[in-house]
Amino acid sequence: MVVGNKPGDVSGPPQTLLNWIRENPSLYPFKGKYLNLGNHKLHYLDEGSGKPVFMIHGNPTWSFFYRNLIPALSKFMRVIVPDHVGCGLSDRPTDEQYSYTLESRLNDLDKLINHIAPTGKISLVVHDWGGMIGTSWAVRNASRIESIVFLNTAGFGLPQGKPLPWTLKVCRSKIIGSLMVRGLNGFCLGAARYCSIKGLNNNVRAGFLSPYSSWKDRLAIFRFVQDIPINPQHPSYEIIEGTRSGLSNLNDTPKIFCWGRHDFIFNDDFLAEWKKHFPNADYNVFEDAGHYLLEDAPAPIIAKIQEFFMKHPGG
Repeated sequence: MVVGNKPGDVSGPPQTLLNWIRENPSLYPFKGKYLNLGNHKLHYLDEGSGKPVFMIHGNPTWSFFYRNLIPALSKFMRVIVPDHVGCGLSDRPTDEQYSYTLESRLNDLDKLINHIAPTGKISLVVHDWGGMIGTSWAVRNASRIESIVFLNTAGFGLPQGKPLPWTLKVCRSKIIGSLMVRGLNGFCLGAARYCSIKGLNNNVRAGFLSPYSSWKDRLAIFRFVQDIPINPQHPSYEIIEGTRSGLSNLNDTPKIFCWGRHDFIFNDDFLAEWKKHFPNADYNVFEDAGHYLLEDAPAPIIAKIQEFFMKHPGG
């Protein structure tokens, strides 16, 4: 059971999501908690006990993305899974109330980690934009990182020679992008259609879409896309460049990559870039998986991650 905000609180999660959770208890059987960040609340799951591992989701997903990995790891670890502000069951502040930038995401993650585990080492599982957020925190706090799992993500800008896909260029624009992402829900619908090569059943598809059922509820989705820096003048460029240049801080950190081969964004170019930074990491490519690799090949990927953490638990 997850408790939302009081009736009438427009910054809370949408009723469509709360309804979907009540109707699908087997798909999201978790009891959430909230961290007060001042004027808004961050929702997170806290399952199991033991050494802490934080799972950081990307765009346009939420903690639901990790639903099958959570019980597998919570048997022997404490699993913490936040919903980014504006996503999942977290609050939906306006642009005036919250700065939807990488810097804000990093600050939120820092507050959550220090709330849950103020001392000692932690582990990370990161996917999509969660990789940029989690890796940036890890580079800045390398002495606190025990181990990391990377799932189709980046800890750097676009690899050299790789242009930003035209779909993201369109979605970034102030007018057309706003209409496509917030008005027509094109980004979320496109992800539900194309990010899993095996296809999502109706209930799972609804689980991915239900947090983002209106113009207001898609603000974070739009801002995530706009926060991709394509030039040094972008406000998040400096953070991403600092993360890229600081990846060597994690050279001795145990790490594993599980990679869905059929990802139209995080493709082989990104994987090759990771290999330049971490040539000795454990790389596992899944030919039968796309961007939502935990949907396409859950069993072998979860088994790999379990095995990895049994060798390298955080804490």
